[in-house]
Amino acid sequence: MSKSVLGLRIRHWLVLLALIGLVGWVGTQTHHFTQAAPREQESGGVSAAGGLDYARSLSKTFREVANRVLPSVVLIENIPASGKPSEGAEEDSDETDPFGGTPFGDMFRNHPELRRFFRDLPRGMPRGEVYGVGSGIIIDPSGIILTNNHVVEGSGKINVRLHDGREFKATEIKRDPKTDLAIVRIKGADDLKAAKFGDSDKMEVGDWVLALGEMFNLEGTVTAGIISSKGRSLGPQTRADFLQTDAAINPGSSGGPLINLDGEVIGINTAIHTRTGANQGVGFAIPSNLAKWVAEQLIKTGTVKRAYLGVVIQPLTQQLAEQFGVRAREGILVGDVQPNSPAAEAGIKPGDLILKYEGKPVNSTQQLVGLVDRSPIGEKANLEIIRDGKRMTIAVTLREQPADYGVAMRGFGGGRGGRSDSAKVDKLGVQVDNLTKEVAEQLGLKAGDGVVVTDVAPGSVADRAGLEPGMVITQVNRKPVKSVEDFKKAVTAQPLSKGVLLLIRTPEGSRFIAIRAED
Repeated sequence: MSKSVLGLRIRHWLVLLALIGLVGWVGTQTHHFTQAAPREQESGGVSAAGGLDYARSLSKTFREVANRVLPSVVLIENIPASGKPSEGAEEDSDETDPFGGTPFGDMFRNHPELRRFFRDLPRGMPRGEVYGVGSGIIIDPSGIILTNNHVVEGSGKINVRLHDGREFKATEIKRDPKTDLAIVRIKGADDLKAAKFGDSDKMEVGDWVLALGEMFNLEGTVTAGIISSKGRSLGPQTRADFLQTDAAINPGSSGGPLINLDGEVIGINTAIHTRTGANQGVGFAIPSNLAKWVAEQLIKTGTVKRAYLGVVIQPLTQQLAEQFGVRAREGILVGDVQPNSPAAEAGIKPGDLILKYEGKPVNSTQQLVGLVDRSPIGEKANLEIIRDGKRMTIAVTLREQPADYGVAMRGFGGGRGGRSDSAKVDKLGVQVDNLTKEVAEQLGLKAGDGVVVTDVAPGSVADRAGLEPGMVITQVNRKPVKSVEDFKKAVTAQPLSKGVLLLIRTPEGSRFIAIRAED
């Protein structure tokens, strides 16, 4: 056999052996892959099963918590003796009916409580026609029920229907309009189950909550959501630092409980924010710590006693913070101090920045109001403040809040310009005049204690900052102004690009406004 033939056969055998090896390797890998696939599928199955188990566990928690608290939830009917809204209630009209002219109009005519709940809620509390249906929560087995004031206000008959269907007439009602809370008593009901209060201060954004109540007169309704924000204000006339939730709150929910996953009441459902008349995922509840404090006083004495400082306060916006040389929301700004008040006697002054109250940082007006309200009357409270850039602590002896505290003066009117001694500052878009004796008396001032705004140009920097005709400017850049000339000199003393800090006075008191304009 020739060498060339032998070499060729050897090469053929080598190729054949290589092919056999490759086939064996592929078979091995194929076996490996086919064995691995079930394990990966099994792993995926375990993950899916784990997620399903978690969902079932959460569902079970919702179910158990709801079943535990629902027996404590009641339906409250407010039925005027005449069968009509009481004197002073708003008249029905398409203007106040968000569904006027639609098929839902009849529903609102037959259920006026829905109309009350949906009216222009972004501006504050639901307005109180004293006819409707709401919810309540039993807080004592003797027959004490906590609800909203707007659910029971008026002189109508209050009927309470328990979760088991029994009905009772309220024998006593104690109300606190300032917090929109009320206590209702019923007698003769046995086997009542009281709900347990939780600590609303421990709730955090993202925590699961359930809202319980008699929504749309559908008894025993439960909705789920989370705490979506804390410390919300619904307007200057409200005193609660509201919890915000996306758990559905609807007409009839008012007065019902917002509960945590431990079945504890951490809020009292009160209002919704809506532009359509339907739930849009923004509801508000009075925190349980405030509700419990109010309820205890109503039960014990029938009234709520609050402490007060006697200051007009405002949030520290970015523009104001720049003028005072601090960070935005680093405290609360004092705009005015009422004469003979605890704050005045302690030496608090307009322009002071309150950083802490009794060692607790404050960054919203509602937070400070809540802390002061619930402080012991007659005892001292320490306020950490900044005054003219210097930190100091001032002790204030608190007194009981007067019954008419916060009631604004009436009859104030500014009048527009036209007098020869008026001045117009075009860059600000404002016209001012010397303060007349009549306007000064209405504001508790003396003629010459500032200048009155007589005109504000629409769209100007003054307009955007909130200046309005009738406001009195008493300071410019922390210096008093007593005449039109003082005002003109003060606002032109430095470039307007650096901003102008005004202290203005209205019937509601004084507050600061920061205005910035381009030179």
